[in-house]
Amino acid sequence: MGFDLGYMVSLFPLLVSYLGTTLEMALIGALLALALALVLAIIRTYQIWGLNALTQLYISFFRGTPLLVQLFLLYYGLPQIAPVFVGLDAFTAAIIGLTLHFAAYMAESIRAAIASIDNSQRDAALSVGMTESQTLKRIILPQAARVALPSLMNYVIDMIKSTSLAFTLGVAEMMATAQMEASSSFKYLEAFLAVALIYWLVVVILTRLQLRAETALNKAYTR
Repeated sequence: MGFDLGYMVSLFPLLVSYLGTTLEMALIGALLALALALVLAIIRTYQIWGLNALTQLYISFFRGTPLLVQLFLLYYGLPQIAPVFVGLDAFTAAIIGLTLHFAAYMAESIRAAIASIDNSQRDAALSVGMTESQTLKRIILPQAARVALPSLMNYVIDMIKSTSLAFTLGVAEMMATAQMEASSSFKYLEAFLAVALIYWLVVVILTRLQLRAETALNKAYTR
């Protein structure tokens, strides 16, 4: 059939109109995943009794199973045994699935970043009268953020790309729109290449922002 450049270009306005849905899922999912990951990382770091084993089980499951399977379990499987999930819409289910999946990865990155901070700094903070929570908030976490930033941003980027799986639940986002356009026109290469280029552009922009953030955080260490 040949490649139809004009058709591909004509798809960009339509696909971009759904970019907001994609970014909304990713943004909400990333913020929730980061908050949950921080809690999980603290539990793992301080070996909180009764919660540490559950946290390890959670991380093991969500890192050890595919995101698509997790989305299907959440959206199609859980309503069978938990009626509260029957009314769960696809958009919310996708966000919950993304949150739970990426929080498991982010938690390990944050835990490793916290572990990289020398214990002498914690001891010094405690010796001047700081509590454990103050030491964590004022001394440990600010330094750990600098260490964890590159890997956390990689997970955010991966989350944006993973929102494409939301179309399997029926969410009308970019990938779902590209799929429908490709099916109706039979021009699969043009449709999927167009959506790929949009994802690529978003990732390039985020990578630039990541580099700027890393430069800003590293200023205090490069003088």
